Amino acid sequence: MIGYIKGQVSHLFSDFCFVDVQGVGYRVFVPNSTRQKLSTGMTVVLFTHLNVREDAMLLYGFITQEEYELFLHLISVTGIGPRVALGILSAANPEGFRLAVSQKNISMLTKIPGIGKKTAERLILELQDKLGAGGQAEPAAGQAVISPMADDVQAQALQALVALGYNQGEIAPIMRKAGSDVKSVEDLIKLALREFGGGR
Repeated sequence: MIGYIKGQVSHLFSDFCFVDVQGVGYRVFVPNSTRQKLSTGMTVVLFTHLNVREDAMLLYGFITQEEYELFLHLISVTGIGPRVALGILSAANPEGFRLAVSQKNISMLTKIPGIGKKTAERLILELQDKLGAGGQAEPAAGQAVISPMADDVQAQALQALVALGYNQGEIAPIMRKAGSDVKSVEDLIKLALREFGGGR
């Protein structure tokens, strides 16, 4: 088990990075919250989880212990794999997620892209005791419980863009940039496609 990795960020991609450790480049998948804090050339310490499958060994990394621990809780839930857990951490901050679970707030959880009612109920059932008293804390002043990309218009636009072959790591920055100014799913998709077109 690789507990953490320390090295220089050599390359950054939408949902993973390469960390150079004495000439060996480790591919580390990261949530958007961690990705935003990374820059090429910086020295970083990432708390890591090694997921071993029949066809691959995948390394997931987190810049804070809080994200790492929540990731471990998420993948312990029935039906939640590492990629889904990473998506949850990209769309919701840990404090807000814990609050939603502690309050059994299904409607809040289902605003996270990819989380339906049954999955939200399962998250509450299996995590409420594990998250403990931390789930009772209120989010910091001015801090969103679920990130801006989780509102209904943005969630629908996200699903459409994922179907077109884009991933959440690419889409999330555009969603945040748009904020609440774009009122329709169609306009938001058009905006995102323009942004993608300009960057490719």
